[in-house]
Amino acid sequence: MADVLKSLNLLETLKESMDNNKLSDVKDAVEDLLISRINIGVVGDRCLEKTTFINSLRGLGVDDVGAALYPSTVSTEEVIGYPDPKHTDFRLWDLPPVPTCTPFEPESYMGKYKFMRYNAVFMTFTDVPQINSVTIFLEARLLQNKTVYFVLLVSDKNKTQDDKRQVSLEVLTSQGVAVPKVYIVNPSCLEKIDFPVLLEDMGQDLPEIRAHALLLALPILTPALVTQKKEAFKALVWAAASLSGGMSTLPVPFVASMVDSSIGVRILSKTQISLGLDNHSVERLAKLRGLDPGRLKALRTCVLSAEVSKGEVKKRLAAAEKDLSTVSSRLVQMAMPRQARSASKSFAATLQALNTAIDEMAEDADKIVQVVLMEGQ
Repeated sequence: MADVLKSLNLLETLKESMDNNKLSDVKDAVEDLLISRINIGVVGDRCLEKTTFINSLRGLGVDDVGAALYPSTVSTEEVIGYPDPKHTDFRLWDLPPVPTCTPFEPESYMGKYKFMRYNAVFMTFTDVPQINSVTIFLEARLLQNKTVYFVLLVSDKNKTQDDKRQVSLEVLTSQGVAVPKVYIVNPSCLEKIDFPVLLEDMGQDLPEIRAHALLLALPILTPALVTQKKEAFKALVWAAASLSGGMSTLPVPFVASMVDSSIGVRILSKTQISLGLDNHSVERLAKLRGLDPGRLKALRTCVLSAEVSKGEVKKRLAAAEKDLSTVSSRLVQMAMPRQARSASKSFAATLQALNTAIDEMAEDADKIVQVVLMEGQ
């Protein structure tokens, strides 16, 4: 993993690496962002709420191929792995519940199920967290693992959930958790209640490459998440454009569209999937929310939202190169890494073409999210 991604300010870190002539770091960062892996463990009883939660994190309904099943056909002592159908680098692991026996040795459970290999762990429950789960949490903290979260799964917002949260916080405090947090999550509608807050906290706790992997793999839930995805992809575009501009000291007119089309297709294909704009994702979302898929598909006005083709990407890159007069030279200079400014034509064309495409695709995703949220009220 590139050291460039250890900071929590991706674009500024990439710029600093480029200015310091660390091109290999930026190349690694581009690959890490395009192929980034994250493993999340979900601990708790194999109940309907937990099964629904696992499916929702992958944008799946119970009838979809690959969905987690309830009741489970797997032994409660076994770990079940669930790859994401669209993001092969995102995998959820259904871990058995923590034993309620006393005395309890947390090292036994953590060793048996390789607890520390997961980038983050959700300790799920539907009433109050049991004492041994809190012991696991405290042990993880001793081992410098800050990405373990207590998640109270509820079907809908009501008064009892606030009572359950309060009781749960009291349990955590009584067991020695200094700053207890309990996130209330509706497993079938993740955009509701505390899940957006949980995502925000995870973004601060996880190493940046893992935070981006999680962000890009999750189904679109809110306009804010669409914006976050868009900004992440724009940072990726900046890195790719910088490499294009920085690799050649004698840029040749109209060459960038040929050189950069492959990376452009990779970035925009991942953008399309991450924003849930491909036909399969739109149809699946419509089915989950009881909407007409044709209605949602009609909201896609950018051709790349429906299909990312190399021909369309080449056309956009070539058009941007021919029309660089619309880009303020001062703005280009401000955006570019210092040593790449002699190659401003290639940099600006790539930046303009791909960023414009991402803006258009994000606008389509935002329209879809707005309709889904409006219908869900």
